[in-house]
Amino acid sequence: MNTVRTTLLLAALFGLFMFVGQLIGGRQGMIMGFGFALVTNFLAYWFSDKAALAMSGARPVDEQHAPGLHRMVGRLAVRAGLPMPRVYVIPEMQPNAFATGRDPSHAAIAVTEGLMQSLNEDELEGVIAHELAHVKNRDILISSIAATIAGAISFIAQMAFWFMPRHSDDEGPNPLVAILMMIVAPIAAFIIQMAISRSREFGADRGGAEISGKPLALASALARIERAAELRPMHVNPAASHMYIQNPLGGDRLAGIAGWFRTHPPTEERIAHLKTLAQQMGQTAYRTA
Repeated sequence: MNTVRTTLLLAALFGLFMFVGQLIGGRQGMIMGFGFALVTNFLAYWFSDKAALAMSGARPVDEQHAPGLHRMVGRLAVRAGLPMPRVYVIPEMQPNAFATGRDPSHAAIAVTEGLMQSLNEDELEGVIAHELAHVKNRDILISSIAATIAGAISFIAQMAFWFMPRHSDDEGPNPLVAILMMIVAPIAAFIIQMAISRSREFGADRGGAEISGKPLALASALARIERAAELRPMHVNPAASHMYIQNPLGGDRLAGIAGWFRTHPPTEERIAHLKTLAQQMGQTAYRTA
């Protein structure tokens, strides 16, 4: 199913790039949009993981430099029936994490320094298991591609201003249309991110709870991470914010119409689902350390 969604996403973005190109530069612009989409989609498929890791400032760590983290990731990967992913640490004090890669054999798990320092071992296991569930569900490719292409769409919209014609003629594009695309294109990119992320987090929460066997620890971790994100938003590229287990930019306590623009489901709902799962697993209490 994720393969179909990935194909549809890439095809839709081909159409979007060509549409934007036509509005900005007519037929020649449409051809340029097709070429840009071709290059962008190729790079997004093969190198989206590297782009996501670079955007976060993550650095690789081996067993020698982070033995406890490596052992935990390896143990949970075995439980999930997955190959050992590459392990990265992000030099940020906000607790957070994400997974990336085009398939389970090329996956990477990135956690912040703040995550390792502020969570206890059970909570950290829950977070890593959640990210491994994304790997197992093959969510990581489409999320990584979306992050890369969302950034490209925003770039194209900004470039439209500089290439907008300074005079009007029958062949040239309408400057007002170019300005409109500067507004619409980033919104389209954001909607893509939102649609991908929100529908997947519940599944990864359940999968992570099943891998770790500790749904209430994951629920506790989500609450801690959300509080930290509200107090200390992380400076990350908004195009990649949907990849994290919680929105690193904060603002997920929005209500009403503003709530439509969350990149993640409400944490209260995620915690409620995890508590229900814990009851099904015969767990009724969790004591934080």
